[in-house]
Amino acid sequence: MRDKCFLHHVLIVALLTYGSIVGNIPFVCAFGINTGTVDRVSHQRKNGGATTRLRSGTKIGAGVGNVSSSSAGTPDLTLFSPSKINLFLRIIRRRPDGFHDLGSLFQTTAFGDVLEFTAHPPGSSECDTMECDMKGVPLDGSNLVMRALALMRARTGAAEGKYFHVNLIKKVPAQGGLGGGSGNAATAMFGFNELLDRPATNAQMVEWSAELGSDITFFLSRGTAYCTGRGEILRPVPPVATSGTAVCIVKPKIGLSTPAVFKQLNYDELSEVDPEDLLGKFLEEGPGTNVENYVNDLEPPAFRVLPELAELKRELEGSGFDRVLMSGSGSSIFCIGRPDDGDAFYERFERRDDVDVFPAHF
Repeated sequence: MRDKCFLHHVLIVALLTYGSIVGNIPFVCAFGINTGTVDRVSHQRKNGGATTRLRSGTKIGAGVGNVSSSSAGTPDLTLFSPSKINLFLRIIRRRPDGFHDLGSLFQTTAFGDVLEFTAHPPGSSECDTMECDMKGVPLDGSNLVMRALALMRARTGAAEGKYFHVNLIKKVPAQGGLGGGSGNAATAMFGFNELLDRPATNAQMVEWSAELGSDITFFLSRGTAYCTGRGEILRPVPPVATSGTAVCIVKPKIGLSTPAVFKQLNYDELSEVDPEDLLGKFLEEGPGTNVENYVNDLEPPAFRVLPELAELKRELEGSGFDRVLMSGSGSSIFCIGRPDDGDAFYERFERRDDVDVFPAHF
């Protein structure tokens, strides 16, 4: 059986963000472990006037040469691009190359973006193109989506003379510690591979993804992973939370740049707990593990850069959620469970003009 590369919960839409989900198809991850379901229905190919809907694990056939855009504008492939949170994040040391070694438990959520792929008609374009509905997102070669397509094209040697248009429907905010751009890049790699009949194995894409950024490797995993090195060394682990576990992501309108946060890092403040011990606690006890195991070494420097973020966390902790922690380098804060009074909470926070609230789940 050939490698089945996938993104965790590859969806047409996220249940809470875009509406109802169609389909509930078991998937097998690239590591050979049956861990969940892919909710996906929108890989359509037109062959001799017929439209075939491809499900997860279905051979795509002769590749992009047989994929064409619908006259009605239907994309050839539509994929959900999940966000991530860090259930814990330990900074271990500063490396000689200026990066930091870390130990972190990454988890995808059902809050994310959507990428629609359409093949340009033969001879109509000499490059990949993209559009995005979020103001300020670059659409040139600096965007991780475009870089991912260029990387796959160079590494596989496939798609000569064949180019794609990507419509990025963007929900995940920038500078939120949610890995939105990294997830988009991984999704672009996956989509390119699917449309060209999988010229690359999952192992190859995992290896190549490190060239684009540290977090991208994770988004080619099965959705829960212990990450070390700069974040690019990935150890798949079983899901630590039941699928459907509620998580609420609260993002201040103000973002935080990762370099600014690391500039405020005080190494004397770092936790001394072994991240392997934290991993063991989460695997054994799940998201209900003691609050002391929710460690993020980047919270103190982030709170120095953005003091109001510390106040927001205290406010969320007082709202009745089971666990509250900043994700990555911020500025998003995730809340596991549900508030004591959901109606009052959402009414209060949705009226505020300084934060965005994104209900989601694992």
